[in-house]
Amino acid sequence: MMLARFFFLLLFTDGASSVCSYRDVVKYLNLSENKDEWTLTQPTRDSENSTYIYLDVLLYAILDVQEKEQQFVAYIWVDVNWKDDYISWNSTDFCGIETIYVPTGSVWTPDLTISEMTEKDKAAKSPYLAVVSNGMVWLRNDMVVISSCKMHVYKFPFDTQKCNLTFKSIIHSDKHIKLHQPSTAERISAWSEKMMQTKAEWLFVNMSFSSKTKDNFGVNQSMIVYTITMKRRPILYIVNFILPILLFLCLDLASFMISDSGGEKLSFKVTVLLAVTVMQLILNEILPSSSYRIPLIAMYCIGVFGLMLLSLLETILVMYLMEKDSTPLDNEADKDRSLSEDCEEKQGNVKFCNCFRDIKLIPRGSACDMSSGETSSDLLQVAKEVSHSQLLEGSHDFEKEVMKALSLLQNSRTEEEKLGYWTRMTRKINRFFFIFYIITVCVFLVFMLCSWNTADE
Repeated sequence: MMLARFFFLLLFTDGASSVCSYRDVVKYLNLSENKDEWTLTQPTRDSENSTYIYLDVLLYAILDVQEKEQQFVAYIWVDVNWKDDYISWNSTDFCGIETIYVPTGSVWTPDLTISEMTEKDKAAKSPYLAVVSNGMVWLRNDMVVISSCKMHVYKFPFDTQKCNLTFKSIIHSDKHIKLHQPSTAERISAWSEKMMQTKAEWLFVNMSFSSKTKDNFGVNQSMIVYTITMKRRPILYIVNFILPILLFLCLDLASFMISDSGGEKLSFKVTVLLAVTVMQLILNEILPSSSYRIPLIAMYCIGVFGLMLLSLLETILVMYLMEKDSTPLDNEADKDRSLSEDCEEKQGNVKFCNCFRDIKLIPRGSACDMSSGETSSDLLQVAKEVSHSQLLEGSHDFEKEVMKALSLLQNSRTEEEKLGYWTRMTRKINRFFFIFYIITVCVFLVFMLCSWNTADE
């Protein structure tokens, strides 16, 4: 090899300008003629020595983070440097040329891959690499990395994610290829922050690395693991998800001002409950189903849904009790209607109608105002006096109708006492449940806020 270089230099001693081009360096190195020789094996003269690969990875853009598929999509720059023992020249012999650029396939390149990659790199490979006079080779590639990343969504949308990119050789062991990171973690983080073009909904925190040797299917391989730490911007989820659910809860609180007498309150609560259900379906499309812990935002939705469901059940109970209170009134109206119909059927018997009117003219309040010492015999006595004056002119059938009216009058006091009882009870239930509901909502919201601030991933 030294003899060939000597003859090469003698061939171009006629002028310095004749050996001052990049092609002269390529001819001197015989890269074009002995292409297979340069690319077949690793570039070390001693088989016992390892080839040291110096790796620099810079994060250029965070393209996407897919929680449902647990994927991380990033655009990175990868700078790879190594020493080729068979490629070197004296720059002073070639007018000071220190670096030449040759096609990537002209020299040996390391077979590096990323363990977490799930899809093939879509970015075009660099067609050239740089070769320095001292034998150092420099290759830069841009990569669109679609990698798997285990997402921790317990604190979603206030979560911080860490995704790893593990660089290693496909087949070489650590005896042949060893990976090294020449830059510090602070330096690559600063470079990445400066070069960052887009972050989507994420804030770049830092980028760290660690070197290790791991056994892969019986082969110990040198690896460098880059950890990208990023924090989610939660404002969009607060405005579009957390705040609407909180407003639905406020609407449910406001529904206590709606009257229980009609069905508007019940239908309103059901509508609000369905709205929260729709929000839960949207959340199900965002969060991964493989999460080992229930996310706090899911607990938030379930808690609000449970509170609204409890409020709906209370409304159903109140309406049921009010219905029980209105049943005696309906029965009394039906009885009065039946007596009126009987009176109309016996229009010929004018005395019976007059008697029935006399009985109805007895003030109901007077029966209700009686003291507890008064018994039903007093009512019978009054009724008998009235009926006696009428029976003097009536028949035996008329007497039976009067006794029927007396039995209705005898039960009037009990019915009056029961009238309005459940209505009063529902008012007490509503008052107690409203206070309980407000306290429960406040405790629940404080608990969720503290959990989001203090919980660990």
